[in-house]
Amino acid sequence: MTALMGVSMGFLAFLVIGGISGASAWIFYPSQSKGLKPVKLMLAAFLGFMAAFMSSILGQYLGFFQSGQILEWLSAIFAACLVGCIFTALAK
Repeated sequence: MTALMGVSMGFLAFLVIGGISGASAWIFYPSQSKGLKPVKLMLAAFLGFMAAFMSSILGQYLGFFQSGQILEWLSAIFAACLVGCIFTALAK
């Protein structure tokens, strides 16, 4: 039961971190935009979530960190911001 609680909380944390990073990259990226496009904003948030989640899985698989360590959080935030900025640069 304890192992399942850690997984679900990690999922929710990466959903929030990735979603906020992707959405903020879309909103604050300096470029000409033709209004707010909710579909692309949601796609940027989803890509940020996937980047954060995959960086966590990959880092644990390669042995760089364990679940819950600070390096895991930093890699998740960095990956979500990077993917959000790249998507926004290509989509705007």
